[in-house]
Amino acid sequence: MPESITLSLILPAYNEAARLPPYLATVRTELDATYGPHYEVLVVDDGSDDGLADDLAPLASQWPQLRVLRHPKNLGKGAAVRSGMLAASGRLLLFADADGAAPIEEQGRLAEAIEAGADLAVGSRLLPGNGVRRVRSFGRGVAGRLFAVFIRRLLRLRVRDTQCGFKMFRGEVGRRLFAITCEPRYLFDLEVLAIAQRLGDRIVEVPISWREVPGGHMNPVLELPRILLGLWRLRRLKGRERLP
Repeated sequence: MPESITLSLILPAYNEAARLPPYLATVRTELDATYGPHYEVLVVDDGSDDGLADDLAPLASQWPQLRVLRHPKNLGKGAAVRSGMLAASGRLLLFADADGAAPIEEQGRLAEAIEAGADLAVGSRLLPGNGVRRVRSFGRGVAGRLFAVFIRRLLRLRVRDTQCGFKMFRGEVGRRLFAITCEPRYLFDLEVLAIAQRLGDRIVEVPISWREVPGGHMNPVLELPRILLGLWRLRRLKGRERLP
């Protein structure tokens, strides 16, 4: 592994033995071509029990840029992203969903925004953009837009698509933000954005291509109590000591 790492890609993964390996193949092709040896991929296995670790072991043995971190039990997506962010050493930190819904080639759009002065570049499935293509079921699209409007008003966030799992940070900014976050599950994006906005970090929303990938693990009905509790907690903490 070279001493100078330009990009660290963090991939939180829970029972992704079917979907993650194909995505990693495209990741390796893109990042080899773009960054040469100056990148790292950190897969954070969040307590999977589907054999994911066994599937990744031979790949990691012959891909120097791939590192696999493992939680002994499932802690949640936010906890997995936090582990990866704090273990990463890149000048740029990008986290992406393990299903590959956002093509890895879209990292270039976010990197351009960072190089132009952004501290945090947020991939957006809602903003229009040249050359972007979105494939999403009608129902999920409507639900996503309604949730985004509700969240923006509740937490007064300026980002339209808060939940897109494709966000890039300037290295020092990402490490600082994730060192003070604690949301372990699906609302970690909101906490990070709220803190970044409160601290005055420059957040830029970037339109990206995205496609819905079958096989997700989140059940909105089962997660609803946790989501509501998390929103209540974030709302209470807004303006208090944890949001400096």
